[in-house]
Amino acid sequence: MSTRSYFGTDGIRGEANVHPMTAEVALRVGLAAGKLFTSVDDRRHLVVIGKDTRLSGYMLEPALVAGFTSVGMDVRTFGPLPTPAVAMMTRSMRADLGVMISASHNNFADNGIKLFGPDGYKLSDEREAEIERLMDEGLQEGLAGPKSLGRVVRIDEAGARYVEIVKATFPKNLSLAGLRVAIDCAHGAAYKVAPTALYELGAEVVPVGVSPDGFNINDECGSTFPSSIAAAVRQYRADIGISLDGDADRLVICDEKGQIVDGDQIMALIAASWAAKGALTGGGVVATVMSNLGLERFLAERGLALHRTPVGDRAVMVKMRESGINLGGEQSGHIIMADFSTTGDGLIAALQVLAELVRSGKPMSALAHQFHPVPQKLENVRFAGGRPLEHSAVKSAIAEAEKRLNGAGRILVRASGTEPLIRIMAEGDDEKLVGQLVREIAGAVKAATP
Repeated sequence: MSTRSYFGTDGIRGEANVHPMTAEVALRVGLAAGKLFTSVDDRRHLVVIGKDTRLSGYMLEPALVAGFTSVGMDVRTFGPLPTPAVAMMTRSMRADLGVMISASHNNFADNGIKLFGPDGYKLSDEREAEIERLMDEGLQEGLAGPKSLGRVVRIDEAGARYVEIVKATFPKNLSLAGLRVAIDCAHGAAYKVAPTALYELGAEVVPVGVSPDGFNINDECGSTFPSSIAAAVRQYRADIGISLDGDADRLVICDEKGQIVDGDQIMALIAASWAAKGALTGGGVVATVMSNLGLERFLAERGLALHRTPVGDRAVMVKMRESGINLGGEQSGHIIMADFSTTGDGLIAALQVLAELVRSGKPMSALAHQFHPVPQKLENVRFAGGRPLEHSAVKSAIAEAEKRLNGAGRILVRASGTEPLIRIMAEGDDEKLVGQLVREIAGAVKAATP
């Protein structure tokens, strides 16, 4: 497959109104994807579109709608709605295609376009490559006639439908009554649905980050700024804090003491619970190369395997489907539970944690540390251009670091698929050595960066 021009590891993403995140490209996506998904037969075809709360969503959504309707596709728009909800609605409404307009955890200046197939799963690399090919061809061909243009309807009850689906994943014999739950919605896509679902399940809800203005999504709030939820938990003496990102497909948890619980610990908690009940399928869990070695050891002690994939929840989902495993995720907080959803869902994952909290009768701090993490150090190095990972000095620094770890840990250096960053991770039982190795590799990357 040729090098892709538009799609990265999670759809198309970039700074709003700068190529490729322009109205023109969005129009081309609508035209190309619309042609691809209407070419199979002559019936009316449907696409559903959701978005988060970024100002640029008002620019990209109409452009996408114009593209889809001009090739004869009917469109249903949802307004602000979490990414996993759009995936669910795609399947539930028997749509041919689902579109989410979001740059997830990035700040308001960025935006992105994610596509879901009729089964609710993110499109394959092959499908995205077909769309790219069509985007770069003459798009004036194959347009619908004046009487065959698509029709557009706004669906206001999509949020309410999603809330009911989410509530149905919580055990029927349990209630959140008596629990004070703080939830940070990052001024993003879940700002209405998340507090509503928790309230209707019985919780006393402390909402944070629920006043979007187009600019404040992920701004010192949400899962990438966990000190926000920690402060809310301490201020309101909450039993637990839940922090979502801008499109609500990932989360971090905060215990009643204000201590942060990452995705690895959440996966360990859910895996142990499901395994004890016989509900964990496939004999293990799928996680990425970023997940802590401590998680791998925790699972091994219980006779469970940890299957690692490249970074990205789509890679995790693909491996889960191949292996018949119903739990997977990322350290960053994407938690995928195949019994309930086709993609990461921060709110549904939070409900699984809340179910364990209610069942156990213990404080969240007693459940938060399922295993002792192996010391892990992360550093991001921003670069303006070039290919620093191909520089001989960087390769030498990585090789030397691996030699010094001597098999008692891991080194991972990779380019981000969504931002101009080189991500450096090292882990091992010797914390001092791990920190030193990351600093040395970071220094080599900086020296190799133009």
